Amino acid sequence: MPAGLEDVIAGQSQICFIDGEKGILSYRGYDIHELAPNSTFEETAFLLWSGRLPTARELDETTREMAANRAIAADVVAMMRHFPKTAAPMAGLRTGVSALAMFDPEAEDLSPEANRRKALRLTAEAPTVVAALARLRNGELPIPPRTDLGHAANFYYMLFGKAPSETVERLLDVALILHADHEYNASTFAARVTAATLSDMYSSVTSAIGALKGPLHGGANANVMRMLLKIGDSSKVQTVIREMLASKQKVPGFGHRVYRTEDPRATHLRRMSQEAGMREGNTKWFDMSVEIEKIMHAEKRLNANVDFYSASAYYSIGLPIDMFTPLFAVSRMAGWTAHLLEQYRDNRLIRPRAEYTGQPPGLRWVPVDQR
Repeated sequence: MPAGLEDVIAGQSQICFIDGEKGILSYRGYDIHELAPNSTFEETAFLLWSGRLPTARELDETTREMAANRAIAADVVAMMRHFPKTAAPMAGLRTGVSALAMFDPEAEDLSPEANRRKALRLTAEAPTVVAALARLRNGELPIPPRTDLGHAANFYYMLFGKAPSETVERLLDVALILHADHEYNASTFAARVTAATLSDMYSSVTSAIGALKGPLHGGANANVMRMLLKIGDSSKVQTVIREMLASKQKVPGFGHRVYRTEDPRATHLRRMSQEAGMREGNTKWFDMSVEIEKIMHAEKRLNANVDFYSASAYYSIGLPIDMFTPLFAVSRMAGWTAHLLEQYRDNRLIRPRAEYTGQPPGLRWVPVDQR
């Protein structure tokens, strides 16, 4: 049995295709290199949910509905005010999203129509929860969402209290597209396992957030930025990285369970990291990243994954390090809910077996005084 179920086919899906040998990632048949420069997050979300690109009317309707559903219940905000300011943002997101179910009258309705509405609501509300958490821990009041901004721009506005530049808005929009889905990754599979019991969509998404929280999944990009900050300067890159390799330390942001060539998302994030640095007049983090990438490819034949350049890109636009993974969740909400809609449509309980490697059966119980 492959460790970690590596390359084991666990189900069928029409949502996402990956070819790890050729470096292909596509949503519903559309290559990520087609979507990233041309689409918007709202359009990509519709594609994931519906299996096709929207018409102009459908895109306008989806954009308006997502904007109209951004506000979250006041009681959820009040609850988040009591979270410790030292709590991990992903822990706050996990609890906040779970609480949203209490205020959704359709939470327990598993009809296709209700689930589709909940998919849109969850995707619309996730940025509001994340932004509120980010501000509350700094002693600031949450900023209500605006309905006149796109999904990416509104998220930035709720975080920082100002609308982003066109460059930053597009960077965030592309980042959301790139992270929206990735087949049966750990968090998506966790969501589908929960949904397969016919539990509700909120419970299923909460399972996904718990899985994404781990540093081997969504938390890896934060570790990349911490490494860059620890190195501090391009002049130290060679020494530090080679010392890490010599002592067999893992260099975060390299290698992937599926891809044997460059992660296609990294192609876009590399460019975005450079553009973000140039906009801020400081390409230091991008330059360091390029140098590290060269060493890793030369010494280990490892390619940068989605986490590597997303770290410097997000940091360059002012996003706090521990908010990198919540941003991932804001995007992946569209993919998670698309997979849940698919799971509910043709459901079968997911119940694998384990290969037993313990003591042989048939042992006899012995009284404690004779052991």
